[in-house]
Amino acid sequence: MNISFDDIKDKVIVVTGACGIIGSVLSEALVKHGAKVAILDYKKGRCEDCARDKYAKEGKPVLCVVANVLDKESLIEAKKTINEKFGKVDVLINGAGGNSPKATTQDEFVTNENLNSLEKTFFGLELDGFRNVFDLNFLGTVLPTMVFAEDMINRNGVIINISSMNAFRPLTKIPAYSAAKSAVNNLTEWLAVHFAKVGIRVNAIAPGFFLTNQNRFLLTDEKTGELTKRGNQIISNTPMGRFGEPDELVGTLFYLISDLSKFVTGVVIPVDGGFNAYSGV
Repeated sequence: MNISFDDIKDKVIVVTGACGIIGSVLSEALVKHGAKVAILDYKKGRCEDCARDKYAKEGKPVLCVVANVLDKESLIEAKKTINEKFGKVDVLINGAGGNSPKATTQDEFVTNENLNSLEKTFFGLELDGFRNVFDLNFLGTVLPTMVFAEDMINRNGVIINISSMNAFRPLTKIPAYSAAKSAVNNLTEWLAVHFAKVGIRVNAIAPGFFLTNQNRFLLTDEKTGELTKRGNQIISNTPMGRFGEPDELVGTLFYLISDLSKFVTGVVIPVDGGFNAYSGV
């Protein structure tokens, strides 16, 4: 039995959202371990910078491919490029996602005290903002899977979706993000069953609380850098008493990609410092 991650070497791995904080760390770790990583980003300059950084650090080629996870045709073109340069795709990491202030309520609750300012609650959310967040996180997982999973049929392919603690325990203020990540969990299980007969495994990682560009405005004060009330609430409900570091997701990712987990499919693994297990008491 193989008890190492050596089988990750030379796999062709597509990472969406690879230029974000978490996606960047995951893709760098894969490059360092010898995988052929194709970075997908919808911004050409950012994608090239991201790939160049990884090439310079590791001395290995990283493919930058410009594509929009909500545009199937651009994903099809991206797949053609990846197939030409690297070969068939072995692994897809659906890392594109995020939240938006336009899909975030200002108030946590509707109360008798804020009935005159309902625009700060669920009633004031912009539909476009809600739709954009849901589409990015959910359809941004569906469409890349539709395109890249075809390469994996009967080739022991692996799909890793990036979920969130919000899928298990929805936080106040962010209904679109929570609903979308919950949908990602359900889709992960559905796809795992759907693809099981042709050797494609589908699992997800649910990070706890990591400071990213999407949530920093909620968790830290822009002027002082101190934790907001919400940031303090999260830390007090995380038994390990801190935010996660992005590289703390790498071990779980490698496990789910490698043959060490070859009988594991349809699971969502929390990496959360105990947040999901804690009742608050």
